[in-house]
Amino acid sequence: MNKLELMKTANEIRKGIIEAVHSAKSGHPGGSLSAADIFTYLYFEEMNIDPENPKKEDRDRFVLSKGHTAPGLYSTLAHRGFFPVEDLKTLRHVGSYLQGHPDMKHIPGVDMSSGSLGQGISAAVGMALSAKLSKADYRVYTLLGDGEIQEGQVWEASMLAASRKLDNLVVIVDNNNLQIDGTIEEVNSPYPIDKKFEAFNFHVINIDGNDFDQIDAAFKEAKKVKGQPTAIIAKTIKGKGVSFMEDQVSWHGAAPNDEQFAVAMEDLEKAGEALCQM
Repeated sequence: MNKLELMKTANEIRKGIIEAVHSAKSGHPGGSLSAADIFTYLYFEEMNIDPENPKKEDRDRFVLSKGHTAPGLYSTLAHRGFFPVEDLKTLRHVGSYLQGHPDMKHIPGVDMSSGSLGQGISAAVGMALSAKLSKADYRVYTLLGDGEIQEGQVWEASMLAASRKLDNLVVIVDNNNLQIDGTIEEVNSPYPIDKKFEAFNFHVINIDGNDFDQIDAAFKEAKKVKGQPTAIIAKTIKGKGVSFMEDQVSWHGAAPNDEQFAVAMEDLEKAGEALCQM
């Protein structure tokens, strides 16, 4: 995909996020929207995956460590063809396979059930280590929240990843600077994030995580790194793409009402029209 196609796809994924959370009347739109461009690049450009064969052995693996942003992952999987886009409207409904957090047993394309913050990166490290031990060439990607990295388990996993030289592992931190209770500095500052990962012997790349040129360059750089894992620190805007949600902590875990839904969809429709004219 070229950059314009990726931008259009990310906009459609954002629409799916809003539709899912509105239909559920609950969920986490803010961090799903901030990471939508990263989800899009991973699933439409970067990863070796096949929606027709979700469990193929040589597929690249993805772990959503910040599992509460499942609406972002689900919308991406649906638009990539793993399951029908219409099913997004069943998010969190009784009997739906699209639960509030990813479920590897019931959702095609989900490699790890996640949601207990801090644990996803440990699973990703295990997958990457398994690939090394079995001499498999798949790569492993995991997306963490910047509030999530306040968890000690994140750093235990990082220490092991570096000590085992897991250059098949890419850790992405969605640095939108907001968590459920406020800014990450107010709650428990993990800054400087890049220096911490460098201290754990990661190859570190700082990017604007809502800019496809920078996203593209970062993942291409990560593929060339040998002998150490890569951490991509992606500076993003929480609620990206929806005017009244952008950089507002109140949209960490709240669903839009009918009026807000209409405004959000209008924002995204206008963005889509603008992209079509480019």
